[in-house]
Amino acid sequence: MMPLTNVSLLKGSKTAAQKAAILDEIYQAMRETFGVPQDDKFMMITEHAREDFLFGRHFMNIDRSDDLIIIQLTVSDTRSVEQKKALFARIARGLAREVGIRSEDIFINLVETKLENWSFGHGVAQFADRQPVAV
Repeated sequence: MMPLTNVSLLKGSKTAAQKAAILDEIYQAMRETFGVPQDDKFMMITEHAREDFLFGRHFMNIDRSDDLIIIQLTVSDTRSVEQKKALFARIARGLAREVGIRSEDIFINLVETKLENWSFGHGVAQFADRQPVAV
Protein backbone atom coordinates (compact mmCIF):
# COMPACT_ATOMS: atom_id res chain seq x y z
CA MET A 1 0.00 0.00 0.00
CA MET A 2 0.75 3.67 -0.14
CA PRO A 3 3.18 4.31 -2.96
CA LEU A 4 4.20 7.85 -3.82
CA THR A 5 5.88 7.87 -7.22
CA ASN A 6 8.28 10.49 -8.55
CA VAL A 7 9.77 10.08 -12.03
CA SER A 8 12.52 12.39 -13.25
CA LEU A 9 13.62 12.65 -16.85
CA LEU A 10 15.30 14.95 -19.34
CA LYS A 11 12.98 17.72 -20.52
CA GLY A 12 11.50 17.01 -23.94
CA SER A 13 12.76 13.43 -24.04
CA LYS A 14 9.28 11.87 -23.86
CA THR A 15 5.92 12.62 -25.47
CA ALA A 16 2.75 13.02 -23.41
CA ALA A 17 1.70 9.50 -24.46
CA GLN A 18 5.07 8.06 -23.38
CA LYS A 19 4.86 9.81 -20.01
CA ALA A 20 1.36 8.42 -19.46
CA ALA A 21 2.61 4.93 -20.39
CA ILE A 22 5.55 5.25 -17.96
CA LEU A 23 3.23 6.06 -15.07
CA ASP A 24 0.78 3.34 -16.07
CA GLU A 25 3.50 0.66 -16.27
CA ILE A 26 4.93 1.63 -12.88
CA TYR A 27 1.43 1.54 -11.36
CA GLN A 28 0.64 -1.86 -12.91
CA ALA A 29 3.97 -3.21 -11.67
CA MET A 30 3.21 -2.05 -8.14
CA ARG A 31 -0.29 -3.58 -8.32
CA GLU A 32 1.13 -6.93 -9.48
CA THR A 33 4.15 -7.21 -7.20
CA PHE A 34 3.32 -5.07 -4.14
CA GLY A 35 -0.44 -5.61 -4.01
CA VAL A 36 -1.15 -1.89 -4.31
CA PRO A 37 -4.92 -1.29 -4.08
CA GLN A 38 -6.98 0.04 -6.98
CA ASP A 39 -6.94 3.86 -7.08
CA ASP A 40 -3.94 4.10 -4.71
CA LYS A 41 -2.27 6.24 -7.34
CA PHE A 42 -0.19 9.31 -6.43
CA MET A 43 2.32 9.84 -9.22
CA MET A 44 4.34 12.72 -10.67
CA ILE A 45 6.73 13.24 -13.55
CA THR A 46 9.26 16.04 -13.33
CA GLU A 47 11.20 17.13 -16.42
CA HIS A 48 14.62 18.67 -15.98
CA ALA A 49 16.78 20.86 -18.22
CA ARG A 50 19.99 19.17 -19.35
CA GLU A 51 22.07 21.23 -16.91
CA ASP A 52 19.80 20.15 -14.04
CA PHE A 53 19.77 16.42 -14.85
CA LEU A 54 23.16 14.95 -14.01
CA PHE A 55 23.97 11.26 -13.74
CA GLY A 56 26.87 8.83 -13.91
CA ARG A 57 26.78 7.61 -17.50
CA HIS A 58 28.87 4.54 -16.65
CA PHE A 59 28.43 4.02 -12.89
CA MET A 60 28.53 0.30 -11.99
CA ASN A 61 29.53 -0.45 -15.61
CA ILE A 62 26.05 0.37 -16.89
CA ASP A 63 25.98 2.50 -20.06
CA ARG A 64 23.26 5.13 -19.60
CA SER A 65 21.98 7.51 -22.26
CA ASP A 66 19.95 10.72 -22.27
CA ASP A 67 16.90 8.43 -22.25
CA LEU A 68 17.53 7.74 -18.53
CA ILE A 69 14.55 7.92 -16.23
CA ILE A 70 14.96 8.03 -12.46
CA ILE A 71 12.09 6.49 -10.53
CA GLN A 72 11.78 7.09 -6.80
CA LEU A 73 9.06 5.21 -4.98
CA THR A 74 8.19 6.05 -1.40
CA VAL A 75 6.36 3.07 0.09
CA SER A 76 5.40 1.62 3.43
CA ASP A 77 8.05 -0.64 4.94
CA THR A 78 6.13 -3.91 4.52
CA ARG A 79 7.65 -5.66 1.47
CA SER A 80 10.14 -8.51 1.27
CA VAL A 81 13.38 -8.43 -0.68
CA GLU A 82 11.83 -10.85 -3.18
CA GLN A 83 8.89 -8.49 -3.76
CA LYS A 84 11.31 -5.62 -4.33
CA LYS A 85 13.31 -7.64 -6.87
CA ALA A 86 10.07 -8.60 -8.62
CA LEU A 87 8.98 -4.96 -8.72
CA PHE A 88 12.25 -3.78 -10.27
CA ALA A 89 12.16 -6.51 -12.92
CA ARG A 90 8.49 -5.90 -13.73
CA ILE A 91 9.03 -2.15 -14.12
CA ALA A 92 11.99 -2.70 -16.45
CA ARG A 93 10.08 -5.23 -18.59
CA GLY A 94 7.01 -3.03 -18.85
CA LEU A 95 8.91 0.14 -19.70
CA ALA A 96 10.95 -1.68 -22.36
CA ARG A 97 7.82 -3.23 -23.87
CA GLU A 98 5.46 -0.23 -23.73
CA VAL A 99 7.82 2.76 -24.05
CA GLY A 100 10.99 1.31 -25.59
CA ILE A 101 13.23 2.35 -22.71
CA ARG A 102 16.39 0.25 -22.39
CA SER A 103 16.88 -1.45 -19.04
CA GLU A 104 20.19 0.40 -18.71
CA ASP A 105 18.21 3.65 -18.65
CA ILE A 106 15.91 2.71 -15.78
CA PHE A 107 17.16 3.76 -12.33
CA ILE A 108 14.85 2.85 -9.44
CA ASN A 109 15.10 3.84 -5.78
CA LEU A 110 12.74 2.71 -3.00
CA VAL A 111 12.31 4.88 0.07
CA GLU A 112 10.58 2.97 2.84
CA THR A 113 8.69 4.64 5.63
CA LYS A 114 6.61 3.60 8.62
CA LEU A 115 2.82 3.46 8.30
CA GLU A 116 2.31 6.38 10.69
CA ASN A 117 4.24 8.71 8.35
CA TRP A 118 1.35 9.03 5.88
CA SER A 119 -1.61 11.42 5.77
CA PHE A 120 -3.98 10.97 2.85
CA GLY A 121 -6.08 14.00 3.68
CA HIS A 122 -7.85 15.91 6.44
CA GLY A 123 -4.56 16.21 8.37
CA VAL A 124 -5.10 12.69 9.74
CA ALA A 125 -2.50 9.94 10.02
CA GLN A 126 -4.92 7.27 8.78
CA PHE A 127 -2.61 4.32 9.48
CA ALA A 128 -0.94 5.54 12.68
CA ASP A 129 -2.68 2.97 14.86
CA ARG A 130 -2.49 0.05 12.43
CA GLN A 131 0.00 -2.75 12.54
CA PRO A 132 1.96 -3.51 9.34
CA VAL A 133 0.29 -6.05 7.10
CA ALA A 134 2.50 -8.37 5.05
CA VAL A 135 1.50 -8.32 1.40
